[in-house]
Amino acid sequence: MKYMLMIYTNASAAQAVSENIDQAMATVEDLMAELTAAGEWVGGEALADPAGSRTITLKNGVPAVTDGPFLESKEYLAGYCVIDCASPERALEVAMRWPDVAYGGAIELRPVFEE
Repeated sequence: MKYMLMIYTNASAAQAVSENIDQAMATVEDLMAELTAAGEWVGGEALADPAGSRTITLKNGVPAVTDGPFLESKEYLAGYCVIDCASPERALEVAMRWPDVAYGGAIELRPVFEE
């Protein structure tokens, strides 16, 4: 089953990752290599700063575009990964090893809807 790991961060967690970028990137590279070798890596990307985002809604049939994320929050979506694991336990194990968790960020692990 496919799972999406949504990687959330905040200012202090992002700073901690930045201060430990070499170690964090080495952990990510090792984890991605392991997942690729096991056939579990589907893909993923880091996202740019949320200050450059736009939110699009429909008001009275007219698109409305606003700057920034939809919700005001100290946490923001920093990136995502999609993995394909044989069990929810394996997906949880992968999510817990993602380095952002160790630096104060959070991972939301959600099954991907498949028909």
